[in-house]
Amino acid sequence: MLLAVDQPDAPAIERARRLSIETAVLPAGRFRTRLEDERPWIEALKERGVSVVLLAGFMRRLHREFLSAFDGRILNIHPSLLPAFPGLEAIRRAFEHGVRVSGCTVHLVDAELDHGPVVAQAAVELRDDDTLESFETRIHESEHRLYPMAVCRFITEPWRIEGRRLAFGADAKVTGG
Repeated sequence: MLLAVDQPDAPAIERARRLSIETAVLPAGRFRTRLEDERPWIEALKERGVSVVLLAGFMRRLHREFLSAFDGRILNIHPSLLPAFPGLEAIRRAFEHGVRVSGCTVHLVDAELDHGPVVAQAAVELRDDDTLESFETRIHESEHRLYPMAVCRFITEPWRIEGRRLAFGADAKVTGG
């Protein structure tokens, strides 16, 4: 297990160290939205035997080289019910749009932004007395519950891609799990 980050001051580093999880701060390069060179990331993960990549708060697009190295084994958590509100500022955009329900989505990562097949979703109702901050807090709480459950299921149960979602179950033709 490895926590790889692109920010040396990421709060997750201290938590990982307390849990005796190896950490690595890897080079991101000059660009805010993509890794300049994905090879050091691929090498660091493969050297440590990483088989599934879990993204959280990783605000950079991954490209062909990285996606090919971990094909069908990269999960991301996004703070909206995809396909609604992909990309940055999803919670704020949903709130300002006036949705009655938003939430979070765990999805397989593919070459398009917040696009891959849905693994799991959780809905969060926008209450009449919500502020952006209270709505955001509840969505993040939902993410913290959903992601570990979805990851566990992804790793331990047979699944197949059915259209734009993953289908789980003993009768699933084993694609993963």
